[in-house]
Amino acid sequence: MGSICNKAVGVFFEYDTPRIVHIRSKKVGVINRLLQLIIIGYVIGYAIVYKKGYQENDAVQSAVTTKLKGVVYVNQSQYPDITTSVWDVAEYVVPPQENNAFFVITNLIETPKQTIGICSEDPKVLGSNCTTSSQCPAGKVLPAGNGKFLKVLFINRECNTTVGRCLIRAWCPVENGAAKPPEPPALLGSKDFTVFIKNNIQFPKFKVKRRNLPDNASDEFFQTCNYGSHSIDCPILRLETIVREAGENYSAMAKEGGVIEIQIQWNCNLDLSESDCVPKYIFRRLDSSDYKISKGYNFRYAKYYKENDTEYRTLFKAFGIKFILSVTGEAGKFNLEPFLINVGSGLAILGMATVICDIVVLYFLKARNLYKDKKYLQVVGDDAYKQLDDQNDEDKSE
Repeated sequence: MGSICNKAVGVFFEYDTPRIVHIRSKKVGVINRLLQLIIIGYVIGYAIVYKKGYQENDAVQSAVTTKLKGVVYVNQSQYPDITTSVWDVAEYVVPPQENNAFFVITNLIETPKQTIGICSEDPKVLGSNCTTSSQCPAGKVLPAGNGKFLKVLFINRECNTTVGRCLIRAWCPVENGAAKPPEPPALLGSKDFTVFIKNNIQFPKFKVKRRNLPDNASDEFFQTCNYGSHSIDCPILRLETIVREAGENYSAMAKEGGVIEIQIQWNCNLDLSESDCVPKYIFRRLDSSDYKISKGYNFRYAKYYKENDTEYRTLFKAFGIKFILSVTGEAGKFNLEPFLINVGSGLAILGMATVICDIVVLYFLKARNLYKDKKYLQVVGDDAYKQLDDQNDEDKSE
């Protein structure tokens, strides 16, 4: 135990200093230069040039507004249940304004002229079927029924045995839960609608402000341009173009709806001209057409009116495409500090070449014992720790 303690104390009084050994070897020389080239190539080519390690970065700050245009006509002989024949922006954009999003109706199921009264519950609602009045307890609200949605209650224990369903007080007639969305979609003409996207961004660290409109744009430009492969700087996009760029078919998607993301990317190199800082549009579908249940995107809304002091409403089950806008980006500009940090890191990594070559020389080459003798030299000073010195003498005598 004492010997171990003495050795531990002896280590405290030791000092190691690097020894330069000049080795003339083709193998070691090639390995050393190859490692140095790889490290230098990584630092300069990847870390500094490709990853722009000489730049300071700033994240984008953004605001987006949209404006839609277009009119679609519904053939009422083909869709007799749809009472509105002309649909413009005020009709098919619901709600009129959203934050970083907009919804366009592409298909719908209409339940016209509903009024509050007594009628049979929809047969698709679980628990609404009956054969006797005892199966319709007064005051019960079915979780998935029209009663729950419209805040109505069963008024008595009566069962409409003619159709085999409980009677409810509700907006009557109730919506037909078995109805399927029309095919082809009633508002398929919405594919020609256009959306004008206005995106204002800034990089506050560099005091740079940009927008997604061309610097030299005129009123004539906006009247004639349309986003596409030949006009990628135009901020006016057809809805069909957006869906197609996302890899989807507009007609198929319009039937039951879906969710599309419009991503605006601002990746700018401010070492170049600010006019080169322009956006890139990326489109993708966020939901999936492969879902078996709860497919697409839909919701209900109503329009209310009065006739002869009686309140009526038209209920719409609207299917459509929800477009979500997101803005991402980063700007970079030369700054001495990150450049020096990357250069310093590269020089530190360069030392790995020496470490790897030492391992090869001392453990893998045939002449490793010779190299070890030349590499390591033990020098004992006059004031060396005595116990450690004695132990070394014993080792030599053995």
